[in-house]
Amino acid sequence: MSRNCLSLMDFTAAELLEMIDFAQLVKFKMKNDSNYKPLKDKILGMIFEKSSTRTRLSFETGIKRLGGDAVFLSSKDIQLGRGESISDTAKIISRYVDAIMIRTFEHARIEEFANAAAVPVINGLTNLLHPCQILSDLLTIKEHFGRIDGLKIAYVGDGNNIANSWLIAAGILGLNLTIGCPDDLSVSGSVLQRALYFAHQSNAQLNITNNAYSAVKDADVIYTDVWMSMGDDENVRESKFKMLNPFQVNKELVKYANKDYIFMHCLPAHRSEEVTADIIDGEHSVVVDEAENRTYAQMAVLIKLLQEVK
Repeated sequence: MSRNCLSLMDFTAAELLEMIDFAQLVKFKMKNDSNYKPLKDKILGMIFEKSSTRTRLSFETGIKRLGGDAVFLSSKDIQLGRGESISDTAKIISRYVDAIMIRTFEHARIEEFANAAAVPVINGLTNLLHPCQILSDLLTIKEHFGRIDGLKIAYVGDGNNIANSWLIAAGILGLNLTIGCPDDLSVSGSVLQRALYFAHQSNAQLNITNNAYSAVKDADVIYTDVWMSMGDDENVRESKFKMLNPFQVNKELVKYANKDYIFMHCLPAHRSEEVTADIIDGEHSVVVDEAENRTYAQMAVLIKLLQEVK
């Protein structure tokens, strides 16, 4: 297993499936065994160059419940925000903690950080990828359906870091995934190329369409995300929303999905933009379970990576 979790590409299909199963076990132990503390005395350093609710709460409470502790560091708190090199920051922080989680902008920043760090580094989000979110999504899907294979997953909306990460996951695991997005707001070309490479080996069904109805037809899972991500240029909001309006998840769109579909969203959500309130607050929505599962998926990652260090 890789020392780091920067991308789901750091893991094989077998390792990802094992991670999902392990996350289920961790969740069971957390709810039934108060003595389960496999990360006793371990310290997680958390660097936030982007703000967060779920990422901070899930990592911080997660490691504390596992017997360890966390140190929160914003860009205002460390010298990285004042011009210290990424390499120097990584080397020094590695001397204080057992693992580091980073939530940042360009993916190249976390790659440079991980190359210099002496402890495991976990991607809490970059502009390109959000692997921990997808692990929790896979855990949620498995809890609901009892499996992750043999389902059609449809992502509609902006071709952002969530869409990119879903492509990688589906390619590695051999899933059936359709991305519905405007042509001018599609996924990363380099990510798509890598996903197709994995799909050739796993027999995954990966499709990209500019028609939302085609994307969700017969879907078991409908997934969307905000239309304006952190760091997006506000000057393009109007033009971007005009392109994305046909991809809103609403009662008309979900009629094309399977009757027992589930709705997923990584949150925060903007009701009446990417999704209507009746869908995200309705009986098919699993967004609260999905958010809770961030903790257990990330607990599993932390345990696995820190056990590998041993």
